[in-house]
Amino acid sequence: MEHITLLIGIVIVTALVFDFTNGFHDTANAMATTISTGALKPKAAVAMSAALNLLGAFLSVEVAKTISGGIIDETAGIRPEVIFAGLVGAIVWNLVTWLAGLPSSSSHALFGGLIGATLVSVGASGVHGGAVVMKVLIPAVAAPIVAGLASMAATRLTYRLARNRAEEDTAKGYRAGQIASAALVSLAHGTNDAQKTMGVITLALITGGVVAPHADPPLWVIASAGLAIALGTYLGGWRIIRTMGKGITDIQPPQGFAAQTGAAATILASSHLGFALSTTQVCSGSVMGSGLGRKGGVVRWSTAGRMVVAWGLTLPAAGLVAAGAALLADQGDWGIAAVAVLALAVCGAIWVASRRKPVDHTNVNEGPAAEPAGVVTAALQAVSPPPAGPVGSVPAAAEAVEAVEAVEAVEAVEATIPAPAMADAPLADPVGAAPVIADPVAADPVAAHPHETHRTKRRAKAGSAAG
Repeated sequence: MEHITLLIGIVIVTALVFDFTNGFHDTANAMATTISTGALKPKAAVAMSAALNLLGAFLSVEVAKTISGGIIDETAGIRPEVIFAGLVGAIVWNLVTWLAGLPSSSSHALFGGLIGATLVSVGASGVHGGAVVMKVLIPAVAAPIVAGLASMAATRLTYRLARNRAEEDTAKGYRAGQIASAALVSLAHGTNDAQKTMGVITLALITGGVVAPHADPPLWVIASAGLAIALGTYLGGWRIIRTMGKGITDIQPPQGFAAQTGAAATILASSHLGFALSTTQVCSGSVMGSGLGRKGGVVRWSTAGRMVVAWGLTLPAAGLVAAGAALLADQGDWGIAAVAVLALAVCGAIWVASRRKPVDHTNVNEGPAAEPAGVVTAALQAVSPPPAGPVGSVPAAAEAVEAVEAVEAVEAVEATIPAPAMADAPLADPVGAAPVIADPVAADPVAAHPHETHRTKRRAKAGSAAG
């Protein structure tokens, strides 16, 4: 520790700041579906996720090795200021997409930043192109597809197994399943994303000669990275949680359970293989798959389209910001100071902009406005219409009760309205005899009161809804 220079110290602090933004940017990965379905309260959900992210950081170092010695050639003359510029590019892009509420990839922002800064400062020789293709680009395309297909199959299987059960009978089981699967995703996130910051810090230590090349991250690096991502997770990226939980599709508890289970399996498998994939893309793909897996469920394709565009822009956009920062940082100490000041100014401006329409745990479940049905949505609804629901299910029973209550409320109002006078009926006999009714239709009490016909129709509709 005594050999760490001021510049390496700045890089370490910047890396932990990125880890912090990674935490609140990716909280939605584990907890969006759990929060949107009400399985956990928002604050309890992010607290559990933070603790498990911290635990997951200590379980593996394979992804950290991929970052520190796989993508960037640590022997090609990489200097600490190059890593600093790459981190600045990643942080800025993280905050831009957070402000827009888009679940973009913090991992790809980091990769793009490091690659962009390295290309400017060192050249193409400083980047391992084969590792970028095999361990970044291919997983970026394959992971959300695999997770989406797994989630879609799991959702269909879940609904098939519970098709003859009332929702109140399965509600507790799905709630417990969602909590368990969300915990697994949080643990998996710690094993993957927290290690990326460990890898960056380790790379900075290697370039500064503090540790030997190809060394594992020191224990203090693992602990500090785990704490930073846990703190960011606890604060909660509520804007992205809203998009993931409400903006992509309307998630029901069975879908949330299936989506989180598929995502956790994909992330844990990739961590074991050392693939530094995007947990955001995996979880987003799982949510979309769960939307397609439920009969009648429809994905909001405009939101999904914006999200995919953000995915495609992340690597080049973060790379461009980092390249500009690297050009400035290469000018010497004043250039590094200028990069730091500009980064702080941009981050402050984004924060001020976010306060105009704040999103927090109190309004995170207020979903976006309904999206008009497009061509894809209409086609899916025509092929697979929403199910009516089994007899005795919670939705059907609730609709029947609401219908009966509505009828009774209208009848109570109508009872206060006097019936119209019967013009054709003669006056009653003064002695007290019953009146003689001239019109035989008036003998029918339903026909005598013009409101009764409407009441009868409403009762019939309410009865059919209850059946």
